[in-house]
Amino acid sequence: MSEKRIRVPFDPGAAESLKSGDTVLLSGTIYTARDAAHKRMAEQLENGEALPVDLEGQVIYYVGPTPARPGEVIGSAGPTTSSRMDAYTPALLSHGLKGMIGKGYRSREVIDAIQKNNAVYMVAIGGTGALLARKITASALVAYEDLGTEAIRRLEVEDFPCIVINDSEGNDFYESSQQSFSND
Repeated sequence: MSEKRIRVPFDPGAAESLKSGDTVLLSGTIYTARDAAHKRMAEQLENGEALPVDLEGQVIYYVGPTPARPGEVIGSAGPTTSSRMDAYTPALLSHGLKGMIGKGYRSREVIDAIQKNNAVYMVAIGGTGALLARKITASALVAYEDLGTEAIRRLEVEDFPCIVINDSEGNDFYESSQQSFSND
């Protein structure tokens, strides 16, 4: 395990360089999207429509940030439960998505799709939304304004902390770390 500084969107090969258990500091552009936005994107793909954002090499953060207070870029921005996006994730991965940030476990189907598409799933620590918001330097509404906090936003982040859970080789940090405790 190691700490890595990575620019987003990912350059070719960046997702594959990340290994299960790595601590990552992301800097650059990421997008927000939760279940309602994922459902809408999946419907657009099924209808042969273009998505509102280019997913190639991109990272989606599963977050519905709270409104910003005066003088702040964004309100609290803690991760939401990733499994709520599982039904839509394989399709987005097949359209170039390379990384996701959330909390909790992913389904076997999603883990297989992560491996097939050389992507990565990372977690941000839940309960730290106000602290994570400090790592967001800009926020702009991009699509689906009618979804409120679930709209897609473009975030500029600087040293946004994550831990790699599922890597492009199919490794699962939750699984391997639990095994280390059961071997005692």
